[in-house]
Amino acid sequence: MNSENELDKSSSIDCFPEVTSFSEYFMEKGTVPYFRVNDGIASNTIIINGKEMINYSTYNYLGMNGCEEINEQVYKAIQQYGTSVSGSRLLSGEIELHSRLEKKIASFIGTEDAIVQVGGHSTNVNTIGNLVNGEDLILYDALAHNSIIQGAILSKAKRRPFKHNDMESLESKLKKLRYKYRRVLIVVEGVYSMDGDICKLPELIKLKNKYNALLMVDEAHSIGTIGENGRGVTSYYNIDPKEVDVLMGTLSKSLNSCGGYIAGSKRFIHYLRYNSPGFIFSVGITPANAAAAYASLEICEREEHLFERLKKNSTYFLSKLKSLDVNTGDSCDTPIIPMIIGNTDKALMFAEKLYQRGVNAMPIVYPAVKESQARIRFFMSAAHTKENIEQTIQIIKEELINQKEEALQYS
Repeated sequence: MNSENELDKSSSIDCFPEVTSFSEYFMEKGTVPYFRVNDGIASNTIIINGKEMINYSTYNYLGMNGCEEINEQVYKAIQQYGTSVSGSRLLSGEIELHSRLEKKIASFIGTEDAIVQVGGHSTNVNTIGNLVNGEDLILYDALAHNSIIQGAILSKAKRRPFKHNDMESLESKLKKLRYKYRRVLIVVEGVYSMDGDICKLPELIKLKNKYNALLMVDEAHSIGTIGENGRGVTSYYNIDPKEVDVLMGTLSKSLNSCGGYIAGSKRFIHYLRYNSPGFIFSVGITPANAAAAYASLEICEREEHLFERLKKNSTYFLSKLKSLDVNTGDSCDTPIIPMIIGNTDKALMFAEKLYQRGVNAMPIVYPAVKESQARIRFFMSAAHTKENIEQTIQIIKEELINQKEEALQYS
């Protein structure tokens, strides 16, 4: 029989095994690079603890965050609507800016309609949970984002991963399993946020059609980074967006805002407006965020040079890293470039060395990636100067040399 003391511990969150073990793990690590407070607009540089650093750890891909044109539209929205719409859009939280933004997103991508929600992660969870249920199957890329996994769990559908970007692995599962389920939903990312590679959209569409499946593409990191003026993965491959059943994206990267969207057929989006709990039972996106995303899309439509500069910076940085024999995985044609180190402690240590020398590049470690895939992840921006990049490469080169010398010293 449990003692009163044991019962007290079992009902105290602070005493939960997962809480105590995590606290002990953190204490062992000592200095950790997370939750450092920045002061100002995070662009090609960032100010942390009063020190300006070259920045590779924020999503400001186009370097537009904080620009006057976007700020002016935000100020106008706040003056007209305040800082919140103060209600669910279904009831009295709908403002004209919402529908304008959704029409702009649909027009920009090339779909019939779109719906905007308050969070990127929750957009995936809400939508997947409404597309399929226990009668269905979800096949997802092994490197799919946590929001996709959480949505799959919520849906109660059976779920199976397939090998990353491996169409043979996907087809083998479709062959074995398709006939057992009412619906099969294939979920991938346009650009993979950890590796910086692009999904094989043409092959995915062929398989979806061959096996009568649904295809959902998460464009969190592909909208505003690849394709014509940032129109995403369908534009990158010159494919009609209507070939994809569900296009999801976030407003928090190149669109300098916060929230997520689903783009697709008019009938499907109309259904979501009245049947998606995460949309119905949540406040509408703020006027400021709607205005910022709308203004950002207008800039994307006309400022092709931003995308040219982003690609130039990304290609140059990737080539320079490769020249140092750094493992950059499958990154190609995107602004996400990993420096794969393969050990959590070494990744944390290398990131700290960079930080001490004025480079803000965050380590990504287990469980976000496999232990053997621990890395430093670099987000490139159109705002990075050649001087920023050259200085960073020189620092990485010197630290790699120091690392080798230390290894020899202790061998």
